[in-house]
Amino acid sequence: MRFTKTLIAVMGCSICVSATEAFEFSAQQQKSGVFLGASAGVPPEGIYMINQFFTYQANIVGPVTNTIGSKTGVQAAVDVQAFLFVPGWTFLGATYDAVIGVPFAMQSAGNPINAQASGMHNTYIVPAELSWKLADSGVSVKTGLGIFVPDGTVTGLGGTGNVGAPYWTFQPEVIVSYLKDGWNLSAALYEEINTANSITGYRTGNILHADFTATKTIGKWTVGPVAYYVGQVTSDRSSAFYNNLIQNANRYDVWSIGALVGYDFGPAAFTVWATQEVSARASGAMAGQTDLSNATKGFTAFATLSYKIWSPDEAPTSGRPLAHK
Repeated sequence: MRFTKTLIAVMGCSICVSATEAFEFSAQQQKSGVFLGASAGVPPEGIYMINQFFTYQANIVGPVTNTIGSKTGVQAAVDVQAFLFVPGWTFLGATYDAVIGVPFAMQSAGNPINAQASGMHNTYIVPAELSWKLADSGVSVKTGLGIFVPDGTVTGLGGTGNVGAPYWTFQPEVIVSYLKDGWNLSAALYEEINTANSITGYRTGNILHADFTATKTIGKWTVGPVAYYVGQVTSDRSSAFYNNLIQNANRYDVWSIGALVGYDFGPAAFTVWATQEVSARASGAMAGQTDLSNATKGFTAFATLSYKIWSPDEAPTSGRPLAHK
């Protein structure tokens, strides 16, 4: 059961703690790197369970540190329970699958913000993914659309005081993979497109992610380097709640590198990977405004357990008939 050759789409949770309700920190819905180790492949027909935990330890960087200080730490611990559905359907020559996952998070920001939050982050749903194999070349391509539903824990005057987000996020994705002779060479591109905050009207700009995997499976072991990029590619838009001022135009770019190790136990596969962000920069204030642009720079460790919970070809349980004449 080579889960390293499947797209296990589980979501993350970003650091989105507000110092007050006067401005909103950059708020990624998806934790960068969640597609590391995954691919454009699809496992056999069935229903799969994915349990993922990750921790993120970082500092806030960028021009905002001139206002809040240069050593403001942020931490997050997130647990995700997700299901991957592979019904065996095909469409336009592609294999269909769907994903749903629910994350629970704890996060905090240090002095001078001194904020803590915990609860349920927004539910992540992928109603449809389509995966094509390009003949015998080993190349596969997958595309889909993820949706973050605004059902998480929301508190605060502007709705940004906890781990939930009071807006929808639509996330188109495309993954290209080379899967042959134990290799998984994959690039996953996905972009967060946010609606306006339903309380404040503030709208966070689009956030682009790119996850890169280069692993080799030898026997039951899978190892290899991984890397990711994340950046906000459009500016935030303010609203009447903030007197129509751009509180945080916020463009940022973050690069990270790391390594992955996985082991296939047969009934389940266990994978761990860790990444260190090596470059992070932010900018984007409008003329005459205090630049509150920001990013976070730190270390992430993931652990994922994946296993099949149902398949149509499972043999019936042997034993006595429940009823007989």
